[in-house]
Amino acid sequence: MREAALDWLIRQRDPAFGEWEAFGDWLAADPDRAHVYHELAAADADVGEWFAAAPPAAAPVEAPPVANPVTRRRFGGWLGGAIAASLVAVSGYTVLQNRADPYSIETAPGERRSIALADGSQVDLNGGSRITLDHRNQRIATLDRGEALFTVVHDDRRPFIVHAAGAELRDVGTVFNVVSDRAGLSVAVAEGAVVYNPRGESVELGAGRTLHARANDSVVTLGTADPAAMVAWKQGRLIYDGTPIGVVAEDISRNLGLPVSVAPDVAARPFRGVIALDGQRDRFLERLGPLLDVRIERGGKGWVLTAKQK
Repeated sequence: MREAALDWLIRQRDPAFGEWEAFGDWLAADPDRAHVYHELAAADADVGEWFAAAPPAAAPVEAPPVANPVTRRRFGGWLGGAIAASLVAVSGYTVLQNRADPYSIETAPGERRSIALADGSQVDLNGGSRITLDHRNQRIATLDRGEALFTVVHDDRRPFIVHAAGAELRDVGTVFNVVSDRAGLSVAVAEGAVVYNPRGESVELGAGRTLHARANDSVVTLGTADPAAMVAWKQGRLIYDGTPIGVVAEDISRNLGLPVSVAPDVAARPFRGVIALDGQRDRFLERLGPLLDVRIERGGKGWVLTAKQK
């Protein structure tokens, strides 16, 4: 296993490396592989730091004359070439380590994907979502849109950072859910803690705490929620406690791939209950109407939730 992990690590130094999906499959096949790979990657990073911290070479001192100047010249040429090669190697290593190499993973509405990262962390991407990661530094992620559940292996030296909706989230040993959509940014912490905008407001959210930052303004709302409810979508359940029906509709669209919109007269109505994401589409919609106490109509681009006629 160590040999295979080392082989992946060496191959990933090549800028043309493109087998990231195969690498992710290799990691996901055995949890121990991520641990071994992370150990080797950390040792590799330490070597890079040692090279970066190495003192500059001393100025060359001319050697005294010897009986065979040809030998001295040949030795000097070899030594100079070795030093030059070493400097090129160190310089190349530093550039390779620092260069960003972003890539994106996207899911269609109703599709889900689990992403195993090299350090043992995991990202569960919900439907209709897009995340950008970095091959060179998988401790940084950008949720471009949609919903993702982050299960992070904490490292004090290298905090895991998530960018979403113009904000920065920094983990403190954490399982947390992030939604970035038209309404703004929603963060829910199931385990550990997350710091919202550490270089700005620096709001720390512990387990069971939530935060919502509205789009296009500076309003930030804090709240509480059941940690189990935050991650229930992975088990096919949506749990709500006073959530606007407009938000519920977006969750359904993302999870099931059903284009569901809401009429203005019911969008802000709060809903408390549990929605099971199972069964056939038609039967699901039949159950959904009575559960939300709305009427469901077929629209031009999907289904519309409207108020019941009195």
